[in-house]
Amino acid sequence: MTDYALLFGVGLVAGALNVIAGGGSFLTLPILIFLGLPATVANGTNRVGIFLQNVAAVWGFNRHKVMDWRYVLWAAVPATFGAGLGTWAAVSIGDAAFRRVLAFLMIAVTLWTLWDPLRKHRAFLNPGDRPRVGWLAAGFFVVGIYGGFVQAGVGFLILATTTLAGLDLVRGNAVKVLSVLVYTALSLGLFAWQDKVVWDLGLALAVGTVAGSQVGVRLTVLKGHGWVKGVVTVAVVVFAVKLLLMG
Repeated sequence: MTDYALLFGVGLVAGALNVIAGGGSFLTLPILIFLGLPATVANGTNRVGIFLQNVAAVWGFNRHKVMDWRYVLWAAVPATFGAGLGTWAAVSIGDAAFRRVLAFLMIAVTLWTLWDPLRKHRAFLNPGDRPRVGWLAAGFFVVGIYGGFVQAGVGFLILATTTLAGLDLVRGNAVKVLSVLVYTALSLGLFAWQDKVVWDLGLALAVGTVAGSQVGVRLTVLKGHGWVKGVVTVAVVVFAVKLLLMG
């Protein structure tokens, strides 16, 4: 019961962070490994919370009328193709190799986001304008590979991609949760097929991430681009410090 309560609490924080900016899996993956799961099983189990969190987040953004379903074609579909490749790689390597790759990627993504790719390319579109769909399609294919493999930090990469495509951080977050929902459905199915999901722990985590996702949606819509940018910056610094203290 203590494990479930811990996962709920961590999921609550991670769900809000994942919707507002990204990086929630920097919290949930280490906790799952700490609870005794092999690294690849923790990676698969984490997807239960990610999937259900984004079901709730898509519903929330759609309720606030900021979801544009055109992005299923230009973002979610390329991301899903990429996620198939990334998930296949994740289930094919051993636990020790995955832990080493995970540590490298977490550090690399944190350093990259500290460089702050969101500070450039501020030519945001008006609500009725057409996004730069080439950036979306190519960027989300790469995002899907990374997200299918590890997920941790993928929100930062997605927001950089949507910013390059001309979307502000409110619309970009709506595209993010829709795309992650679609490709995580495939990724979770592949992990489950390889018997790398512990469902009770995953569902305990999911209860927290779903609740947190609704907090994140509300804050994103009500506070707007500038506030979200501040949260992204704070989240990146916190995760960077966390990584520097690891090991």
